[in-house]
Amino acid sequence: MEKQIALADRMKLIKPSPTLAVNAKAKAMKAAGADILNFSVGEPDFDTPDHVCAAGKKAIDEGFTRYTAVPGIPELREAIVARYAADRGWHYEPDQVQVSCGGKHGLYNMAQALFGPGDEVLIPTPYWVSYPPIVLLAGATPVFVPLAENENFDLTAENLSRCVTEKTRGIILNSPSNPTGAIFSAKALEKVAELAMQKGWVVISDDIYDTIVYEDGAQIPHILDIEPRMKDQTIILNGVSKSFAMTGWRIGYSLGPKHVIAAMNKIQSQSTSNPASVSQKAALAAVAGPQDFPVRMKESFLPRREFIVQQLTAIKGISCVNPGGAFYVFPTFSAYYGKKFNGKVIAGSVEMSEYLLEESFMATVPGAAFGADEFVRFSFATSMAAITEGMKRLQEALAKLA
Repeated sequence: MEKQIALADRMKLIKPSPTLAVNAKAKAMKAAGADILNFSVGEPDFDTPDHVCAAGKKAIDEGFTRYTAVPGIPELREAIVARYAADRGWHYEPDQVQVSCGGKHGLYNMAQALFGPGDEVLIPTPYWVSYPPIVLLAGATPVFVPLAENENFDLTAENLSRCVTEKTRGIILNSPSNPTGAIFSAKALEKVAELAMQKGWVVISDDIYDTIVYEDGAQIPHILDIEPRMKDQTIILNGVSKSFAMTGWRIGYSLGPKHVIAAMNKIQSQSTSNPASVSQKAALAAVAGPQDFPVRMKESFLPRREFIVQQLTAIKGISCVNPGGAFYVFPTFSAYYGKKFNGKVIAGSVEMSEYLLEESFMATVPGAAFGADEFVRFSFATSMAAITEGMKRLQEALAKLA
């Protein structure tokens, strides 16, 4: 038998992204001829805006295809600073900005720069699937703060305080949230700020969905608005993936204290060197150009959100919080656990997602991937026709369980 190369112990700590795994299986089934409705993918069903694509093409035509500065080209960092000053009234300098190969890469750089063995990082749960592995890869320990559906997945002072120890080093906030679409209340963020200032935590605010908010004219609560003194203890993570339908361009960015960004730049210099040059020029067009595209995209998502929530909550045994932002719903399916189809037991969300894919050709993501097995995530970043057909298939599939 041929010997295998031994893997590093850290590989025992992490699993492949389940959202990408589901999407890959669904694509394989579709390629084989199955009529798959994909509710699993976490990206807008829009093309990147024409002016953004044109900027990328122009960069290629002009030969802008070489290495750039490690933290990103100066004009893009300056545009990000200007955008935050105009939109939020928050003032940063270009050397407080790092451009990375997607928002996930920025989070990885941050965790490597800040956390290590013995540190605990609070993660409100349900969580985005990559938070725990990225914390683990830094040698730190994720500590899960439970959020309840009957409290609209808000962060309560009681649950937060219960998870704090002497080892707590920071907290990751995601509002609007993936997978729930929930928005943290001002009251919740006030408590986070109070504890963070008292104990010296770092707050990582993942704002990647901040342009997709459904309340008209709403400026959602943010820890930097609630407590401006938190600026020196807060790292903002964002990017153009969701707001400008640029998931494949792989451009994220982080804003924070100069010394933290400098440390993150050290990490990036020894990994990717820099974000892709052409993608940076496209991102510059997105950040510095017209901001109507995210608005139009949100307006398109709004009726889809209303319809899918209405359809889900009409099904016996299913409850679903109406998301305040993002493009996901996170209904509970636990009333169907323990039931069977053709002798196979639906033991939890993994089996439910497998059943829906194999029986109804619907790709979803099991809630277990987000630390919440009672639920299954559906993305409504797909056509209304697909959502309508999907809800029909869902009702028929659930009716077959006994």
